[in-house]
Amino acid sequence: MITLTEKAQKALGRFIKNSETPVAGLRIGVSGGGCSGLQYSMNLVEAKAADDLEVNIGNLSLFIDPASAPKLDGLTVDFIDTMTESGFRFDNPNATNSCGCGKSFSA
Repeated sequence: MITLTEKAQKALGRFIKNSETPVAGLRIGVSGGGCSGLQYSMNLVEAKAADDLEVNIGNLSLFIDPASAPKLDGLTVDFIDTMTESGFRFDNPNATNSCGCGKSFSA
C-alpha cells in the first residue's frame, strides 16, 4: 500500500488541474538508475496500462507496474515546499540505502 500525504495529494491536484492533456492518474514506479541503483518515477498519464495495479487515494488513481509494486509497498510520498527545497519526498521502508537527494535507493 502506498500513502500520499495531504500535501502530496494537494500538489498532485494542482499538477493535474494545470495539465494540458487529460489525466487518468499517476503512474508511479521504480527503474534502474540514480546514484543508489534504483530511482523513483512519477508521471501523470492519460490511461492505465493493461497490467498496471490500481490504487485509489481520494480522487486520485495510482497506477503501479507489477515489477515495481513490491519495492513500493509501504511507501509514503510527501511534498516539500520550503525556501530551499520543493518537490516530492519518498519514505520507503524497503530501501536499505538511500542517496542524499532522496530520489534513489537500493533494496
